[in-house]
Amino acid sequence: MTDTILVPVELPDPEPIAPVLVRDLASLDIVVLGHFAVPEQTPREAAREQFEGEAQATLDAIAEPFREASRSVRTRLVFGKDRATAIDRVMLEEDCAAELNPAPTEGIDRILVPIPAVAEFSRLPAFVNVLCEDSTREVTLFHVAEGGESRKRAESIVEETREGMIEAGLDADLVDTRVVEGEEHDEEILRLADEYDAVVMYQAESRLGDRIFGTLPDRIADRTGDPVIVVRRDYEPEESTDGEAEST
Repeated sequence: MTDTILVPVELPDPEPIAPVLVRDLASLDIVVLGHFAVPEQTPREAAREQFEGEAQATLDAIAEPFREASRSVRTRLVFGKDRATAIDRVMLEEDCAAELNPAPTEGIDRILVPIPAVAEFSRLPAFVNVLCEDSTREVTLFHVAEGGESRKRAESIVEETREGMIEAGLDADLVDTRVVEGEEHDEEILRLADEYDAVVMYQAESRLGDRIFGTLPDRIADRTGDPVIVVRRDYEPEESTDGEAEST
């Protein structure tokens, strides 16, 4: 069964998707989500009525390169006030296994894969493989030992993950591991991510500061300017009461 990935873009002025990413994602089912941010004082239905035609045309233009490369591409157009809520809802409705935070790139030579202490890794190898290209020379599995976790335990986590990646078909010569000890988990990942061309990671646990500072994947994308694939955990996001006006 082909995995489905969500590619969200911000309307009305989205950045084009890098041709490298269009090519890399060609083996997947793709949902291109156009989120049209509606000002707080504006009713969603009013915004949809005024801008729907133009917004859909823009979304179709963004999706067209995917349609030329991929066997399954569909679009979702949402007029809303909360981008994160729209993404969570559409991911659930479309049964997406991952989300791409797109960014300009000309090639992906090094991929960073942060590994949490406890996670199910069955989905990770597929999305790491998606980004691997002929030029890719390193995939680093990275873990931060924190909260009293021993270095031995941390090294065991990344080594077990490495073995699983190789069993799933990743070239053993590409896969490296790295462990650091520290209490600043997110900062360690952010610092290392600067050295890489892309990041593939599991969806981070929700935190109180996410609404203010952004989620860890968002902060990685903002800081590095590189694409980030966020692989969904095996739970469903909570249903939100924040309504959305949508066209498909």
